[in-house]
Amino acid sequence: MYKIFFITFGCKVSQYETECIRNCFIKQNFILSETEDDADVFVVNSCTVTGSGDSKSLYAVRKLRRDHPDSVIVLTGCLPQAAPETAGKCMEADIITGTKEREKLPGLVLQAMENRNHIVEIPEYTGNDAFENISDGCISGRTRAFLKIQDGCNCFCSYCIIPYARGRCRSKPMESIIKEAKLLAGTGHKEIVLVGINLAFYGLEYGLRLVDAVEECCKIDGIERVRLGSLEPEMISNDDLIRLSRLPEFCPQFHLSLQSGSRRTLQRMHRKYNPEEYMTLVKKIRYIFPDAAFTTDVMVGFPQETEEEFAESMAFVEEVGFAKIHVFQYSPRNGTIAAQLNNQVPKNIKAERAERMKALGEKLQKKYMQSLVGKTVPVLFERENSDEFHQGHAPDYTVIKISRKNSKKSLRNCIFYVTIEEAHNNCCYGSICEP
Repeated sequence: MYKIFFITFGCKVSQYETECIRNCFIKQNFILSETEDDADVFVVNSCTVTGSGDSKSLYAVRKLRRDHPDSVIVLTGCLPQAAPETAGKCMEADIITGTKEREKLPGLVLQAMENRNHIVEIPEYTGNDAFENISDGCISGRTRAFLKIQDGCNCFCSYCIIPYARGRCRSKPMESIIKEAKLLAGTGHKEIVLVGINLAFYGLEYGLRLVDAVEECCKIDGIERVRLGSLEPEMISNDDLIRLSRLPEFCPQFHLSLQSGSRRTLQRMHRKYNPEEYMTLVKKIRYIFPDAAFTTDVMVGFPQETEEEFAESMAFVEEVGFAKIHVFQYSPRNGTIAAQLNNQVPKNIKAERAERMKALGEKLQKKYMQSLVGKTVPVLFERENSDEFHQGHAPDYTVIKISRKNSKKSLRNCIFYVTIEEAHNNCCYGSICEP
């Protein structure tokens, strides 16, 4: 029997899909390897959101080939799908596939074991593809489980290659979501995170909305928390928010993709909202969910971004008061409109703006953490942090730690109410409330 090792780059969807691919190999009697050292097969699940994502994925393949010359190496995921010519030239990989038909990978690996041919199989998207369900429940060792319910994107933002890497929007049928959520509950998972490439577009072809999937998951015995992945702001209605507010299991953490707080920059990005519309949504959510936490992604150095536009973005981010910000520099992607724009921002200016935005994000995160002191929140404990602390997450996704001094017994996968006593830059400390 062959041993197999996985390396994953990219988003929560990629992590979920790696779990699915693992299951496919396990069903074919492959053995999961805990380390690279004794593996016969390597699967690199790639990311292509940024140029650095491409580089990291290709570097991983080349390093594996140097370190394990006799192994079978698979390059799969978004990079080959979006850039098949680039991926096809990666001769260090024995097998190259995209984001379709990955249930075939075990068979391709066995084929490569026999003849060591260079296999490239990257089926194209047609625009009428169905949701490809390669999972009957991806079971990990975590207390929180991802559940992918949507794939693809119809938006074609000017900087983004993802519609070419993932095809058009399509949704997992509701009965499949319920079946998988029940399986996850049956294996002890108390929290599920619904994820997708453009999650807020879930259900369009079925006349459904994302909140319909949340409601169904909340009904399942054993599921005590349902959390959402990244959301596009323009797809969330007032009715959606009201329905979500009626669900005790729903975690009020909203990762609302922003990208920029400048109207002009958003227009060049071909985003479907402006700062005023975004802020209106934030205020609605705060009214309905007073304890909501807002997290986001912010891009700096988009082509033609002026210092004035960047200042507008900084001011808007501060006005919203995000709990956490993921800051990244614009990276040109071949095949996108933005890569062809004039006045690309120099690297040194992008780097300097990224540092300023990160500093603001750290200040806002610290302020948010301080606002939690004195509150009592339910915490799902996930692991022990060394010998000192039990660690878990509150519904708003704040990391909470409590001392293990009085309780060495594991609290993993248990929910306890904790009173927050101290706030640090990226976590809070507290004590379990006595019943």
